[in-house]
Amino acid sequence: MNRFIRVLRGSSLFPSTSHWKNSIYERGLAVNSYRRFNTYEMISAKNGGLSMWDKEENLKQQAKVENLNSQFNPVPCTLSLQERFDLCKSVGEEILSEERLMQMLKDKQQFIAYDGFEPSGRMHIAQGIFKKVNVNKITKAGGIFIFWVADYFAKLNHKMGGDMEKIQEVGKYFVEVWKAAGMDLRNVKFIWASEEINGNASEYWPLVLDISTKFNVNRIMKCGQIMGRKEDNLDASQIIYPCMQCADIFHLKCDMCQLGMDQRKVNTLALEYCDAVKRKDKPVIVSHHMMMGLKEGQAKMSKSDPNSAIFMEDTEQDVNSKIKKAYCPPGIVEENPVLDYAKHIIFNSFDTVVVKRTEKNGGDLTYTSYAKLEEDFVKLELHPDDLKKAMAKYINELLAPVRKHFQEDPVAKELLAKVIKYRKEAEKEKAKKKAAKENKEKKVAQEESKQQSIVFSQLIRIP
Repeated sequence: MNRFIRVLRGSSLFPSTSHWKNSIYERGLAVNSYRRFNTYEMISAKNGGLSMWDKEENLKQQAKVENLNSQFNPVPCTLSLQERFDLCKSVGEEILSEERLMQMLKDKQQFIAYDGFEPSGRMHIAQGIFKKVNVNKITKAGGIFIFWVADYFAKLNHKMGGDMEKIQEVGKYFVEVWKAAGMDLRNVKFIWASEEINGNASEYWPLVLDISTKFNVNRIMKCGQIMGRKEDNLDASQIIYPCMQCADIFHLKCDMCQLGMDQRKVNTLALEYCDAVKRKDKPVIVSHHMMMGLKEGQAKMSKSDPNSAIFMEDTEQDVNSKIKKAYCPPGIVEENPVLDYAKHIIFNSFDTVVVKRTEKNGGDLTYTSYAKLEEDFVKLELHPDDLKKAMAKYINELLAPVRKHFQEDPVAKELLAKVIKYRKEAEKEKAKKKAAKENKEKKVAQEESKQQSIVFSQLIRIP
C-alpha cells in the first residue's frame, strides 16, 4: 500500500498541495483508487451482449462509482473575506459563533468543513438538493467539504439490517445522486468511516474513550435525537454513537461543522469537550435549517413517511401529487411547507421564479426574491394552488437530471435497483421484527391477564 501511495503522489489523481499529502485524505484516496483499479474483476456474464465499446464505457463508469473521489481536485477561492463570510452565514440558521467564523476565515484561505451521513436507503430533497446548495456555497467560500460516509454508524443504528455491504452500496448511491444533482465535487471529499477508523484505530478510539470520560450518561443520552431515537429507547451501541460522532470532528481536524439543526446537541457536545480539555481551537458550528414535512404539523421530513417529503427518485407525477396535497393555508407563513420549499430550495436554485396564472386570475407573476413572493402570499395576491403548481414545476426541473442519470446510465441504473431491493428487504425485516415484538407483548399481556384471573378466582373462594 505504501508503494501504491508513492505512485499516486506522482500522478494526476492526487493534489499537489503539500497540505493534503500527510493527511487522512491520502489514505482514503489510496484505498478508493485501489478499488478503482480492481473494478475490472466486476464485469460479469450479464455484459456478454454488449459491444466491446459499451463494455469499456460501463467499466469506466463503474470505476467512477467505486472511486467516490474521482472528481476531487481542489480549486482556490477568489472571493473577498466579506463575500466568503456572507456565503457561510447564508447557510446557517444558527452559527456558533459568527465572531469565530470571521476569525477562522481570516486565518485560513482554505478550511475544512464536514458533514456526515448514514447510508439509509432513501434520500429526500432536503438531503439531495438543499444539501447540494449548502455544500456549493461552502466550497465557493473556500471550504474543502468532507463527507463522512458513516457506514459504521449506520450499522450501529441498524440501517439496512446492519449489513455493511448493503450500507456501502447505498453510500455509493447517495454520491451518485449528488453528482447528478449538480454538486460541485472538485472541493468535496468522501471518506468511508469504517476504512478511516480501522486504518487509524490507535488514534481514533483513545479519542472516543477520552470524550466518554468527560460526560455522564444523561448528557450523552440527550444526543439521541441525532440518530432519530428517543432518549428512553436506545441500545447500548447507540450510547457510544454520540461519543464517536464528537470524535469525528477532531479526528478529521474540522474547522467547521456544517450539519443540520437536528445535530445541534452533539455539535455543542464537541464545544463542551473543548472546554473540558482546555482546547482553544474550537470548530465553528454552522447549522442549517431543517426542512418541514409536507403534512400539517410536520416540523421535519420523515423517510419513513413517503408522503411527508419529495424524494430524489420521485417521478414527475409523484411530485405533482405530493405538492398538490401539501399543507398550504392561504396567507399563513408559519409552518407552511410549500413556502419552506420556496425559500430554501427554489430561490436558492433559480434567479427568477414565474408563477403561471390565467389572464382571468391576473396573469403570470414573476419573482426575483422570496421576500416578494411571501409578501404577495400574505396579502392573498398569490393563491396557494398557483403557488403549488409553480413549486412542483421547479422541483421537477431540479430532479430531471437525477432521473435522467439513473434511467440512462447503466451502472447508476443497476445501483438504484440494488438500493431499492435492499430497502424492501430491510422494510420487510423491520415489519417482521415489529410483528414478532407485538406478538410477544400480546402473549405477555395474555399471560398476565390469565394470572390475574387465577388470583382473582382464588380470592373469591376465600371465606
